Amino acid sequence: MPAPPPDATLLPRPTKSRARQGTFTFSPTTSLRVTEGAEPAAELLRTLLTPATGLPLCPAGDGTVVLALDPGLTGLGDEGYGLTVGPRSVLLRAARLTGLLRGVQTLRQLLPVRALAGTPQRGVRWTLPCVEITDVPRHPWRGAMLDVARHFQPVAYLRRYVDLLALHKINVFHLHLTDDQGWRMPVAAYPKLTEIGGHRAQSLIGPTGDTFDGVPHGGAYTRAELAGLVEYAAARGVTVMPEIEMPGHVRAALAAYPRLGNDPGRTPDVWTRWGVCDTVLGVHDEVLDFCRTVLEEVMDVFPSPYVHVGGDECPLTEWERSPVAQARVASEGLGGTAGLHRWFLGRIGDVLVRAGRRPVGWAETGTELPAGFTVMAWRDPAHALAAAGRGHDVINAHYRATYLDYPQRDDPSEPPGQPGAVVGLRDVHGHDPVPEGADPYAAARVLGTQAQLWTEFAATPERLEHLTFPRLCALADRGWSGPTAWDDFRSRLDRHTPRLDALGVGRRP
Repeated sequence: MPAPPPDATLLPRPTKSRARQGTFTFSPTTSLRVTEGAEPAAELLRTLLTPATGLPLCPAGDGTVVLALDPGLTGLGDEGYGLTVGPRSVLLRAARLTGLLRGVQTLRQLLPVRALAGTPQRGVRWTLPCVEITDVPRHPWRGAMLDVARHFQPVAYLRRYVDLLALHKINVFHLHLTDDQGWRMPVAAYPKLTEIGGHRAQSLIGPTGDTFDGVPHGGAYTRAELAGLVEYAAARGVTVMPEIEMPGHVRAALAAYPRLGNDPGRTPDVWTRWGVCDTVLGVHDEVLDFCRTVLEEVMDVFPSPYVHVGGDECPLTEWERSPVAQARVASEGLGGTAGLHRWFLGRIGDVLVRAGRRPVGWAETGTELPAGFTVMAWRDPAHALAAAGRGHDVINAHYRATYLDYPQRDDPSEPPGQPGAVVGLRDVHGHDPVPEGADPYAAARVLGTQAQLWTEFAATPERLEHLTFPRLCALADRGWSGPTAWDDFRSRLDRHTPRLDALGVGRRP
């Protein structure tokens, strides 16, 4: 049976591909010719291939595998690349380093599956099919969010997660670091955030809200671990975007510093429940100073141009009862308690904008975030349209297609998940980041899409991977390749899942 054409095995599918006759075979003497600026891509290629292949891939002026950076290739943009594989040579070109890193992942997929193994593989001919590929992503934002606030994950696993994102050309790793149930990032000026806020007494089990496991849970990263993660991800072309929740989802912070709340005489615990807690930050000056200090440290560790500040699910109950909050409403001429939300986020957004960063927030309606915010619309595609119409850049993260904490099918054998919806593989594959009915102006404002993995019901790496894969493959394909026929995607996915197996991914069958 003839081998399938190369583009029929790749995920995401490349923009343009033409099969050629023959194969190129790597040998122990195969060397790399690397142009100025392309060295990090050569290092990544060695890092990814050496464990399984043992190939040294040494540099040489006459190397048969060429990695070339050419800024004149303007049609490839920031992430596009051109790949030509002939019987005697391989040429990978891009205008930007990130494009070369994307091409390295394509080379990796074109090799025999055993090239992805983490241990030496004997008796394998490391061949590439001859092919010409020109590949440019459909959308500039293809993200994946992992919630480490509900269930802490060691930094070693975060690095593995980054590796899996990079394989699928996902370019943003959204790290949800704080919530009611835990604060995971150290802040030098506020050590109790992790000392107290990083630990809770127990965790809720199941969706009913009345059963607890009785097991303490906690954890926090060091500054060095987070900085190392940023560097590790950057070497793979992935940007780590931090999220620090405010003004809601902050009970862990208030357990550490009650004076930042609306009732300084009350010391709340780090929340042991899931859902939306009505404990929110106060709006007095000390709170604004706190947020500024935290964000300055966040920006010092994370060079990402985008910083996520949460912003949604902020009950007004405490502000309505607080004389301090009501005084702020009056002094700022806000016209009512509801105005505090936009006022607060406006002040926080200004901190980031003045530092040259772009604030990102979750949107419940698409119209509530201040100007200058990038909107992550999760409740309804109509909210993405509403935000784009107001001039916001938008990431379409509609929960019915991108929330991977929901069950993958309606079946009693499915492990417990977020109640309320089923998000199947076909739902993810069919999700168009540009909502139906978008005019050209709104469509141009849509940066792309992103998967979310909230971890109320996912405590272990094994469970995370079962929920993530293969659904993330569908989101990656749609975000990079644009619409593809279901049968075409499924055929390529069937050829791709052995790669996941070679990496030991605990995917859902």
